[in-house]
Parts: sequence; C-alpha cells; structure tokens
Amino acid sequence: MQHAYKAEVKRLIPVLVVTIIVFLVGLSSSLVENVYSNHLYPYIALLLRSISRHLPFPLGDLLYLLLIGFMLFHIFLIVKKAFHRKLIRQDRVRIPVSLLRFLLILYIAFKLLWGLNYSRPPINNRLGIADEKYNNKELIALAELLIKNINQIQNERNSNPAIKNKEYSIQELQSAAATSYAELAKRNDFFIYRQPVVKKVLNTWMITKIGLEGYYSPLSGEANLNMRIPAANLPFVTCHEIAHQLGIGREDEANLVGYICATNSHDLNFQYSGNYAVLKNVLFELRIKDPDRYATVAKKLNPGTKADYKKDRNFWMHYNSDMYLYMDVALDSFLKLNNQQKGIDSYQDIVIWLYNLHKRELRHHDHPFKRRTSL
Repeated sequence: MQHAYKAEVKRLIPVLVVTIIVFLVGLSSSLVENVYSNHLYPYIALLLRSISRHLPFPLGDLLYLLLIGFMLFHIFLIVKKAFHRKLIRQDRVRIPVSLLRFLLILYIAFKLLWGLNYSRPPINNRLGIADEKYNNKELIALAELLIKNINQIQNERNSNPAIKNKEYSIQELQSAAATSYAELAKRNDFFIYRQPVVKKVLNTWMITKIGLEGYYSPLSGEANLNMRIPAANLPFVTCHEIAHQLGIGREDEANLVGYICATNSHDLNFQYSGNYAVLKNVLFELRIKDPDRYATVAKKLNPGTKADYKKDRNFWMHYNSDMYLYMDVALDSFLKLNNQQKGIDSYQDIVIWLYNLHKRELRHHDHPFKRRTSL
C-alpha cells in the first residue's frame, strides 16, 4: 500500500469507530431517550436556533446548497481528471476511501444533531396516551367525533369571516403555535419550546413539486414551512414541524403532537387545521375497513370542509405530477432506514393514538362535548 493513500485509510479509521458507536447507541431506545433526547439534544437544538433565529432567511437551505455545491464540485474534478487520464493507481483507493469518510461524517453529524431521535421510545408513552387498538365501531365513533368537532369550529368561523379568511404571515404562525406550546408546557414539560424559529422555504415551487408541506433542517434547527400550500393546512404543519424541533423524529408522532398543539390553541383556525389534518387519516382508515359506513359518515361533514379537501386534492394534482410518486418511494425507504419498519404505513398509527386520546369521550356518550384536546 502506497503512502499516498495509506494516510487516507488512517483518517478513515477514527471516523469509522465513531460511526459504529453512534449506530450502536441508536439501538438502545432507553439510552437515546435518557442520555441524548432528554439531556444532550435540547442544548444542541437551542444552540442551533440561537444562531439561525437572527437570520431573515432559512440558514438550513443555504447550508444544503453549499453542501450540494461542494459535492458537485469535487465530482467534477474527479471526472475531469479521469477524462484527461490523470488518475493514478493510488486514486483508485484514495478517492473511494475519501468519499466513504465524507459520507460517514455526514451520517455522524445528522445523527448527533437530530437523527438519534428516531430511536427514542414512542412519544405517546411520555404523553400518557395508550396504544390500545380499536374496532370498526370505535373507528366510526372517532370519525363522527372529529366531524362533530370540525363542524362546530366551522360554524364559528363562518360567523366571523375576518377569522375564517385570515391570511397568516410566517411570524403570526410561529407566534400562535409557540403560545399553544407554552400553554401545554404548563401540564407537560415535553412541550417546552424556547427560542422559536419558524422560516418559510426559499423555493416553494420546488418543495411543492417534491410533495412537502414543510420540513425540519437538522443543520440549522429551523422549522421550515411551504407557504404555497392551501391555508387550511398551515397552522397544523407549523405545529407539526415544531414537534420535530423538540426532538420528534417519526412523522406519525409529529402528527400527534401537532394535533394536540393545534387543537389546544385559542385560535379557531389552528383548531380547525388540527382537526382537518387528522380527520383525513381517520376517514382514510374507515374507507379501507368499512367502505359502506364511510360513505354514511362522510356525509355528515360540513360543505366548507369538503370544499377544502377538494381544494387540497386539486392543489397536489396540479403540482406533484410524476415527481410525487418518486418521492413517495424514497420517503418510504428513508423511514424504514430510520427504525420505522412499516414505512409510510406508520402514518396511520396516528389513528390509534387519536382513539386512545379520545377514548373516554367515545365510551361515555354522556361525556360533555369538548372541542379542545386534554392530556
């Protein structure tokens, strides 16, 4: 082995050792929760947000662009060198080893900055929400309860057009979501959310074509919103992305936290958005398990919400085209690589948690109607 690439192999070894340690830590959910998620990660996230909050643009988007540019530049240099036949024998080992080291460093950075949160125990345990399975009768009752909730909220919104038609700025979405998290934090310290940082993405057209309503940036600690999506979704997506900032990795768990946050808001549009978002999951589940009852139950939904769902479908059909299908497959693979073996099907776990969250209301018909969610 020549000295030229022997040094590269030596530099790879410590990175490989750290990678193995990080991977092994991720195999223990209790270790991740007690050491990383509850103690180390909150300080990492707070540090990142303390930096990014002072910038008027999403720092994460810029860092991703620089990273992609760096990789493309080096690929160009390698291709150029190969084209001119300047690659020497040592390069056949040095370049792959160097590339592997670079990818492992990215893996370590991702896991330490946020990714280890994928390995923590399910958040419903910490929130005191059981995971008892429901039967079809209970699923129907859950759908009817959510429809009752959203119909009442819609009636109140209809009586005040100024509220219903309100267009939120990114600052207003951040402020309203942070206020709801602060209220919830009085009951459960998981919801403590310091130094809020919610940004709108730079290129909404590209993000929409990919099929994203928002995303969390591990490099900068920012929650990023796609402000192009239909307005009914924005409050819930804001609460959902903040859940990722608090260390929730799995999408179904972020949906649960986002629902709790949005429906506990004093803002009617947040309450509407929270119910609107999860009702889609419940109706989807009901349509699969009992198509006949689905048709009957869905008729109880108010016309305005039906129109919002139609607007949603038309919006995504207009933007996604074939790209959405490709990204759907990629997302499924990504989730499975991060301890979500059910892939995109794991999104439906939200229905189980919703049932258990509202179980008392569903089993006691004389229970007083509550629009806001209690923990």
